Amino acid sequence: MKKYSSLKEIQTLISQKQLTLPDLLAYYFKQIEQNEHLNAFNEVFFLSAEVQAKAIQQKIEDGTAGKLAGMVIGIKDNICYEGHIVTASSKMLEGFVSPYSSTVVQRLLQEDAVIIGRLNCDEFAMGGSNETSYYGVAKNAANPELVPGGSSGGSAVAVQADMCLSALGTDTGGSVRQPAAFCGQIGLKPTYGRISRYGVIAYASSFDQVGPITSSVEDAALLLQVLAGADDYDSTVSPVAVPDYPAHLNERKKQKIAVLKETIESEALNPEIKSAILKSIEQLKADGHSVEYVSFDLLDYLVPAYYILTTAEASSNLSRYDGVHYGHRNMEAKSLNELYKLSRAEGFGEEVKRRILLGTFVLSAGYYDAYYQKAQQVRRLIREKMDLLFQDYDLILSPVAPTAAFKIGDHVQDAIVMYMADIFTVLPSLSGNPAIALPIGNNAAGLPLSIQFTAKHFEEDKLLAFSQAFLS
Repeated sequence: MKKYSSLKEIQTLISQKQLTLPDLLAYYFKQIEQNEHLNAFNEVFFLSAEVQAKAIQQKIEDGTAGKLAGMVIGIKDNICYEGHIVTASSKMLEGFVSPYSSTVVQRLLQEDAVIIGRLNCDEFAMGGSNETSYYGVAKNAANPELVPGGSSGGSAVAVQADMCLSALGTDTGGSVRQPAAFCGQIGLKPTYGRISRYGVIAYASSFDQVGPITSSVEDAALLLQVLAGADDYDSTVSPVAVPDYPAHLNERKKQKIAVLKETIESEALNPEIKSAILKSIEQLKADGHSVEYVSFDLLDYLVPAYYILTTAEASSNLSRYDGVHYGHRNMEAKSLNELYKLSRAEGFGEEVKRRILLGTFVLSAGYYDAYYQKAQQVRRLIREKMDLLFQDYDLILSPVAPTAAFKIGDHVQDAIVMYMADIFTVLPSLSGNPAIALPIGNNAAGLPLSIQFTAKHFEEDKLLAFSQAFLS
């Protein structure tokens, strides 16, 4: 059991003078040292975090501290923090010091969170197991021989192993929800446009979303409230008003829930996960919720559409890393063409190269209409079908991942197997809906199992309130 389970607990102990923020930080530093073998952190911000902790402790004593005073949080290594290295776990950006802070970091700091370090992830957030990181795979604290999921694997492990209270990840096609599921934590992907992407190293711009990984729904709600809202630096952020998410958490309403029949009946779904989800469905019915099975006949098109669109966007976004504008530069090239080739060949890992090549292919003349345009049409159909479902239902229930955490090295060489592991998480990503991964116990081997709920656009307040009731 964790020593500190929520920010509320920490703030209570600090207010009772049983704990100080510098002491709390020292505790987490010790936890990081003891769990160094899990490789969750690419860097620990020892000096800056200590300075922050002392300053915020004084603000607490003066009564001027922000909402997040007492929260020690890690950030995924693709989120910019002024004066700190950010690499997206890639050799391409090795040693790069960010000249500015992302909007999410600015908002954390404004509310007096302490940022303890940058967390390991798949290179440029491309992967589902944290095995594509230039810094090596992060390891699952439940069993270090297993992956923690990805791409936000380090973020999930850091919270799982009590190395920080919470963490920020980014979710393009499940990269907050799936690692949270593999590590038994809560992972929230907000509505696309709910949180600013300014200062987040891009993978696929029309999908990427920052999301929290936490041990409590209360902390997820509070972080979302702090991070959400309009931003002059990101035109894709919605101006929709940000509710007081924590204030809604104790609302108890009976929900009408749709279970996506094809996901539960999928041959890919592990029997233990299926059994745990069916048990949860029976509990939901016993609690008075309406649960109905519905068909979603576009399931087979989700992964192909997702990978065509995201690799196309990745190909465009990563073209800037050429050894001239940004990134690693080969110093022995004899010509400009050679400079581009050698710098990118040396700087990018195999999975990133694979996705750039695929994206360049689907955007090329003669193939754009056959692949990219059709995938966009499929995305529109998926969005429309989801909107229709939400006319009749409040929430949609499905698995998070087809299996529990798997062994390091088992699937990383088989791209198709790895891509198909995203079959249940990419649906909310394609439609832009908010979704949350919630733990539902462990399997026979003691590995965490999880369930996913998806809500209407910008109804995170209802999703979080339901999640709070579901876990209580």
